[in-house]
Amino acid sequence: MATFIQVIFRSLETGSIYALAALGIIIIFRTSLVVNFSQGVMGMFTTFVVTSLLTKNGLPLWLAAIGGIISAVIMGILIDFLIIRHTKKVSPDAKQIITLGLMMIILGVTPMLFGVDPLRLTKLINSGDVKLLGASISYNGLFNIIFGLVIMGTLFYILQKTKWGLAVRTTASNEYTAKLMGVPTKTVTMGAWAVAAVLGALSGIMVAPMTSVTLNLMDEVMTNALIACVLGGFQSFYGAVLGAYIIGVSRNLLLYYFSSVWGGQILYVLILVFLVFRPHGLVGKKIVKKV
Repeated sequence: MATFIQVIFRSLETGSIYALAALGIIIIFRTSLVVNFSQGVMGMFTTFVVTSLLTKNGLPLWLAAIGGIISAVIMGILIDFLIIRHTKKVSPDAKQIITLGLMMIILGVTPMLFGVDPLRLTKLINSGDVKLLGASISYNGLFNIIFGLVIMGTLFYILQKTKWGLAVRTTASNEYTAKLMGVPTKTVTMGAWAVAAVLGALSGIMVAPMTSVTLNLMDEVMTNALIACVLGGFQSFYGAVLGAYIIGVSRNLLLYYFSSVWGGQILYVLILVFLVFRPHGLVGKKIVKKV
């Protein structure tokens, strides 16, 4: 029982990381109608910024993290202002290619600015753990779980209860109608890219202490975040988060109890089978166009 609880705790921490990245993808998709394949490398770049501020400039981790978040906001605004808003007449498929191009650019620029050697980012809370029903979880792991839930809860509250959230939901529903209603859709889209970049930065900062800061830092996170979006459904802000936690928990349970080699692959096969019977995801709905 203690081992099972331990795996669940670890899975919730992993799920929180996936969920933040997936929510960033969904926010951009709902406002810009583009699947942002560069979400992962945007988070990787800002994690490099945080690590550089920490190791080379001697800033405390919390202050370096704020610097990384500021850089993420700037990156998101610049990408939208310089590129995305000029692609209104571009086909959806071409927009995906543009984000792949952004990914390649960021992958090329990052080693030019920060070098090619792996870097290390320390945990926010380096020591200590909590005991619960015989299982233990580090203070840092518990912080990641709670922090992820607080960030997502805050975003959902903003989306549902504030004017900015209403503007986002209106833009996501129909951008043309939103413009007619006086919604500043360009500002909404720019804000969405900035928020998504921050979510990518947070997921990168959370996952970095578990590994080293390299160009491949966010590869697994990005893969599972995209799968979470498909599993949950692209038509809902909540679906991606639900899918992320399902993947985080299911994957770790399969890896521990079934196969440490094939657990991940088995999960992806099960998701594919599920999507055959429900192609729009857990909470997604089929869009019917009337003519």
